[in-house]
Amino acid sequence: MVSARRIRVGLDRIISTDMRYLILFLALLGVVDSALALHVHYDTGVEPCDINARWDCGIVNHSSFAEVKPTHIPVAAVGIVGYLAMAALAFTRRRLLLAIAAIGGFGYALYLSNIEKNVLEVWCLYCVISQGLVALIMLLSVIWYAMAKLKSRQAA
Repeated sequence: MVSARRIRVGLDRIISTDMRYLILFLALLGVVDSALALHVHYDTGVEPCDINARWDCGIVNHSSFAEVKPTHIPVAAVGIVGYLAMAALAFTRRRLLLAIAAIGGFGYALYLSNIEKNVLEVWCLYCVISQGLVALIMLLSVIWYAMAKLKSRQAA
């Protein structure tokens, strides 16, 4: 049988290091994914994610929705900056700010997914992967923040 002390030690390890590096890893995957989408944004050739009529990153990344108006900054570039910010927040253990950033990123990703589904009627594989990554980061960051809060209350 596992003792309560061993569970507490395991929980402390998750709170202090493991969760931080897991979120950092997921955020860096998000940077790579967003960089691939940014490449599609500027490329004019046939894209590797041009799968069929319903899955085509080129259509999505060349649409008018692929840039933040009126600045014309590509959404994929915003994704790179957002994932780098989340990686930095995870690395520095800024749990609350990370959770807020991840919730904001998830909300924006839902907005973009709605455009893909209902306006463009075409899905971007890189965008769907990004949606999954930011959802995982959001879930893990909220859990990480809640676990740290619970631990600090128990210690008090």
